[in-house]
Amino acid sequence: MHENFFHNIKIYYEDTDSGGVVYYANYLKFLERARTEALFSIGYSNKIIKEKFNSLIIVKSCNIEYKKSSQLEDELKVRSFVKSITKTSFFMNQIVTRGDEEIVTAQVHLVFVNTAGRPTKIPDEIYSKFKPYFCDTIKV
Repeated sequence: MHENFFHNIKIYYEDTDSGGVVYYANYLKFLERARTEALFSIGYSNKIIKEKFNSLIIVKSCNIEYKKSSQLEDELKVRSFVKSITKTSFFMNQIVTRGDEEIVTAQVHLVFVNTAGRPTKIPDEIYSKFKPYFCDTIKV
C-alpha cells in the first residue's frame, strides 16, 4: 500500500471568476502547490534540487478532468501520490476533493532535467524518500 501526500486549500475571492466559481486554470496552481508541499514534506524544495543536484522538475504533460465546481470559501484537499516512475520521470496522480466529493482529478507527468533542459536520472536520495509514496506499479 502506498502513502499519500495531502495539502489543504481554501478558496479565496481571487480564485473565482465573475460567477463566483473557481476559475479552471487555478486548479493547476493548486496542484503545483500540493506537489511543492509534497517535496517539502520529504525534506526538499525546487531550490534545493537545483542547487544540490543541478536539476529541475518540470511538467511534461498534465491530463486533468474537472468533475464539479468549487466556490468561494470552499475548503478543498489535494491528495497526491506517485503512480509510476522511470529513471528520469514519474507520473503523479492528484485528486482534489471537497469533503467526499471529487472535484478534479489529474495525472501529471514530471521529468527531472538538468539545467540545460535535458532529462537526467532522478537522484537516488530523492528516489528513496519518494519510495513510500509509489503506487504498486513501478516502471524501470
